[in-house]
Amino acid sequence: MVKKLQKSSSPASGAKKGGPQLSATVKDSAQQIWLAGLGAFAKAQEEGGKVFEALVKEGTAIQRKTQAAAEEKISEATNRMASMATDLSSKASGQWGKLEDIFEERVSRALNKLGVPTSKDIDVLVARIDELNRSVQKLNAKQAAATGSTVAKPPRKRVPAKKPAA
Repeated sequence: MVKKLQKSSSPASGAKKGGPQLSATVKDSAQQIWLAGLGAFAKAQEEGGKVFEALVKEGTAIQRKTQAAAEEKISEATNRMASMATDLSSKASGQWGKLEDIFEERVSRALNKLGVPTSKDIDVLVARIDELNRSVQKLNAKQAAATGSTVAKPPRKRVPAKKPAA
């Protein structure tokens, strides 16, 4: 196209011929540029849809990859947090157990200082009372046999004492 303009503007051609021929060449060039632009536009429209679809596919693939990576990281973090929570829970329960033992020991010592009998003391006393009851029954049976009386009075049952109201 540039060659056409150079040929038409060469000094061998006449000045009068150069004017109309130059304008025709410019007109032809403008027409070709216009048509090339329309062709490029049509091609861009045609290829644009394909390019857009290709970009959507690539974006979808990238999104899937990033979501999978994110889910994996979330899963790892969740597992780590669960492990840490389990460790903390076991440590805390161990500390609570120690605290309970210390509390029970101190309460026991305080009650002992006040003279309150322990459950072991009461169990020992109940066992002694049962043994004494058996001894009394044996003695009553021997006495009854020696005196000739066959009827022995049963021992009185122990009635728990009422606690005073506070």
